[in-house]
Amino acid sequence: MNVILILFLYVIIVNIVGFAMMGIDKRKAKRGAFRIPEANLFLTALVGGSIGCIAGMYTFRHKTKHKSFVFGMPAILIVQLAVILYLLFAAPVHFTLM
Repeated sequence: MNVILILFLYVIIVNIVGFAMMGIDKRKAKRGAFRIPEANLFLTALVGGSIGCIAGMYTFRHKTKHKSFVFGMPAILIVQLAVILYLLFAAPVHFTLM
């Protein structure tokens, strides 16, 4: 398999997981059940699921009153995008898509 394809699939899967975690935690919050720790939600965002976590936050209206999530999740996304842009355009190592 191509490395780019593997990375693409990884990003898709981790974002689906982030989205689902927000929905599951919201459902658990409504039921008063054991919750997903906030650290796990942030960890999912850090490993590449920030878009899914942000989408889940606003889709399920979950954690939208917590400043650490409202500002933290987009900050993680911005840092991830900056790293990707650096690696693609300014890094001393050159990546090819073939």
